[in-house]
Amino acid sequence: MQKRRFNNSNSNRKFGDRSRFRRGGSSQKKRGFSATRIDISKFIQKVMPAEEDIAYKPENKFIDFEIDNRLKTSVVRKGYSEPTPIQDKIIPLILKGRDVVGIANTGTGKTAAFLIPAINKTLLNKRNKTIIIVPTRELAFQIEKEFREFTFGMHLFSMLCIGGTSVRDQLRKAKMNNDFVIGTPGRIKDLVQRKALNMANFQTIVLDEADRMLDMGFVEDMRFLMAQMPAQKQALLFSATLPDEIERLSRQFLNNPEKVSVKTRESSTNVNQDIVKVGDPAKKLDVLCDLLNKKEFTKVLVFGKTKHGVEKLSKSLMQKGFKAESIHGDKTQSRRKRAVDMFKSGIVRILVATDVAARGLDIDNVSHVINYDIPATYDDYVHRIGRTGRGKKKGEALTFI
Repeated sequence: MQKRRFNNSNSNRKFGDRSRFRRGGSSQKKRGFSATRIDISKFIQKVMPAEEDIAYKPENKFIDFEIDNRLKTSVVRKGYSEPTPIQDKIIPLILKGRDVVGIANTGTGKTAAFLIPAINKTLLNKRNKTIIIVPTRELAFQIEKEFREFTFGMHLFSMLCIGGTSVRDQLRKAKMNNDFVIGTPGRIKDLVQRKALNMANFQTIVLDEADRMLDMGFVEDMRFLMAQMPAQKQALLFSATLPDEIERLSRQFLNNPEKVSVKTRESSTNVNQDIVKVGDPAKKLDVLCDLLNKKEFTKVLVFGKTKHGVEKLSKSLMQKGFKAESIHGDKTQSRRKRAVDMFKSGIVRILVATDVAARGLDIDNVSHVINYDIPATYDDYVHRIGRTGRGKKKGEALTFI
């Protein structure tokens, strides 16, 4: 196994001629990167030395925000003291009732940035209901978990509205008095069309990871749902990037939004990134096993290209004695959740995943991300490696080529 750097003469090499499938048949190029070509040098980046880090000094503290005292207590209980940059800059705007567009990398605290002021709005007036639309089931689960932690003992209620689970149960739950609805565009649209959900009943809408929903072909679903909202609403849009289609969406449905950007680089400065050159493809699994046997590889996310390949790799690792699980689109939601829970709790230390897991998974202490298969686009790469090095922690990312 060789681990080496590539010079610029190799940076234009192509890796196959694959177009990324999207719902809706879009073939547009991703923000400046072709789906068939990624600059290898972008897989190599060293963590900035601590002395070069510019420490962010927030203007606010959580205890200073004009929010309900019960919510302040909950924030303190969760261990929050000083807000992250996106929280520091955007929470005051949301509390003032402004529409916002927040641009920030993954792992920067976006969830709390919109949950805290939205919860406060409902505590002030129970008629204020919020709908949160996200690209993946895993992200919906994560946000609802955060919501429950923030609102413990406050008698606020939420429902998940996602595919892969019983629509009958969700039709029943939709009749209840839910303060928050959290879900994916397709299932939410389905319940709206069945007259189980009425978008006019929500005073706040959050579109989280809007660029990912665009990539997945959900832009028309977003338009449909936004068009059902009342004229007097508050709209909060969060995205890692701001492609033209999302810009148009914000101009059409948001009212004079305040744009807040805290994104400093395309990929996390907390992640050491490097490549692993595999000379013989037949030795690829052996190279991976050699890495996983190293003691520093304590909690590892391994990304593959296809559902079949991910399942096969997971089984191969288990046959070699590794504690591994897999997560991909062919697994039921309950099996996906079980695999993630086992990884979170440490029952297994290796999770093999397709890009369905690249966004929305908030798992503590992932030591390494390994791109066993090269991602289709650089944006996918950024979101894969964003599963490590979260917050102020350092992480490692390796890409097999």
